Amino acid sequence: MERRNCWEVMKCGRQPEGENVEKLGLCSAALPNEYDGVNEGKHGGRFCWAIAGTLCGGEVQGTYSKKILDCLRCEFLKQVEKDEGKNFILTPQKAISIRESKRET
Repeated sequence: MERRNCWEVMKCGRQPEGENVEKLGLCSAALPNEYDGVNEGKHGGRFCWAIAGTLCGGEVQGTYSKKILDCLRCEFLKQVEKDEGKNFILTPQKAISIRESKRET
């Protein structure tokens, strides 16, 4: 199964070298960050709902707590959940917990 990142699906153009970078800036989900690999994504590309500064509806969004209710209705989030099944990670707390448990082993 091919797992695509949000910028590949949503076509925002805010990934490095994307067509909208000059106008809207680089997306924080498309840059190296602590969520690389979450839900099998590159950087935060399959965890964008947990990252501040992503684009939705043509507008840059705020923090996780401010945008999560809107994100739960997003078709991309629903697709990632379907792709990952029982391994789906929704919250930053769960991502951190998993990362820390991997370090201990």
